[in-house]
Amino acid sequence: MLRIKGLTKRYRTGDLALKGIDLDVPDGQVMALIGPSGAGKSTVIRCINRLVEPTAGTIELNDTEIVALSSGNLRRMRRRMGMIFQEYALVERLSVMENVLSGRLGYVGFWQSYLRKFPQSDIDEAFRLLQRVGLDHMADKRADELSGGQRQRVGICRALIQNPELLLVDEPTASLDPKTSRQIMRLIKELCAERKLSAIINIHDVMLAQMFAERIVGLKLGEIVYDGPPDQLTPAVLTQIYGEEDWASTIRKADDDEPETIDEIAPATPIIERDRLAGLT
Repeated sequence: MLRIKGLTKRYRTGDLALKGIDLDVPDGQVMALIGPSGAGKSTVIRCINRLVEPTAGTIELNDTEIVALSSGNLRRMRRRMGMIFQEYALVERLSVMENVLSGRLGYVGFWQSYLRKFPQSDIDEAFRLLQRVGLDHMADKRADELSGGQRQRVGICRALIQNPELLLVDEPTASLDPKTSRQIMRLIKELCAERKLSAIINIHDVMLAQMFAERIVGLKLGEIVYDGPPDQLTPAVLTQIYGEEDWASTIRKADDDEPETIDEIAPATPIIERDRLAGLT
């Protein structure tokens, strides 16, 4: 379980981004963070893995207090938290396989990481993950040859190969078209269910949050103003979070069509020959 108590962040400018956030995320729960720009959504995620240092409060992941960790222990702790970025954060000149395996850098020695020599078990797991997201046939393609949706799926594989206890997802659909956005969100939800993995997803699209999250937390000016199930996200609640607007078309209706399954994202493809990546072993 992730347990956050009194999380506060004040920047050097004096701006108070988070105002004493209290939040528990049980194991296996997919939670969406929504709210206007500047509400503190990204700051919450970055405080959890300490890319941003909290000003006050505690953050515990399965009884380990993250805020108090030394730099060495923090590096080890970050292995337990997979991060999926809005802008993918891939190394463009490296292959899909090499980008996925970069998620294991915290587990191998310096020279192994420098020479990109990974254990065969890591390579096998990378292939399994790429096959699961329909990209095993692209394992040796450079990252800069991929579409936005394909890059995001590579980022998902890179996070999952860490075998994390918590998935932190920062605007995974911001650069994607509506259909690909649904596919990516459905993929994240399915993979979390398969692995009994909890996730916090910072997302602007309210309808996507309703479709794929079990729980929605609404932030406004650094404070939680809504915490509940998707079906209780009424126009009145959205007005409280975002301000006055006609929210009728934004809220998902109960009879809305379900998005495509992952099988419709990419047809099943044969796994690429492993000896094509012999240089990685």
